[in-house]
Amino acid sequence: MKREVKELYYSNGGTLDLDKKTVSPEGGLTKRYADEMGMQPNWLPKISLLDSAPKIATSADTGGDPDTSANVRNWMECVRSRKTPNAHIDAGYQHSVALCMTIAAIQTSRRVTFDDAKQEVVVAG
Repeated sequence: MKREVKELYYSNGGTLDLDKKTVSPEGGLTKRYADEMGMQPNWLPKISLLDSAPKIATSADTGGDPDTSANVRNWMECVRSRKTPNAHIDAGYQHSVALCMTIAAIQTSRRVTFDDAKQEVVVAG
């Protein structure tokens, strides 16, 4: 079974759909909600990215995995709705520290620790 990756980015102006390669006002800030926040409605024009983008040939695999897409989707929805994401920001920070430590260990073939006070990856001498 082939799993498809969908990339949708939401803003108060509308939606960027990288699967369909379109920009639309869907989900943009309507008059009703804009009035509640003392703002102006904000809708992007509907356009096709295929019509306006230059064609570039590439052999790179630019796909993503479903878990990453779901994580980004959750974060973007929370930016839009101001709700709390599924994971706290500290979890993201801790994961990035672990990744940085792993890369340092692979590149140096040495023991690596993390100095919490300095927030630095430390490679053993």
